Amino acid sequence: QVQLVESGGGLVQPGGSLRLSCAASGSIFSGDAMGWYRQAPEKGREWVASITSIISGGRTNYADSVKGRFIISRDNAKNTVYLQMNSLKPEDTAIYCCNHLVLGLWGQGTQVTVSS
Repeated sequence: QVQLVESGGGLVQPGGSLRLSCAASGSIFSGDAMGWYRQAPEKGREWVASITSIISGGRTNYADSVKGRFIISRDNAKNTVYLQMNSLKPEDTAIYCCNHLVLGLWGQGTQVTVSS
């Protein structure tokens, strides 16, 4: 079965950290261009970060709102893409989803709540 499965979300205090994982299965290869998006309550989907394919050099890009705090990376051996989130703020609260940018395939999402 072809799918992306996110994990690692949860409740964290402001200033804390979380690492999200996006495991690719089936014929999906996490070495392709991948992205993380989020959707907060009553807001539209927002792009957070992306990483180009391995062949393209694996370059990373970030939304201004998370630049310097979030890091996107991949582990090819585990066919997994990660989003390390540091210095979390309440406004980072959202459902985070990963996306295979070529296939347009989405995972089910994982909830991140930043609250004291």
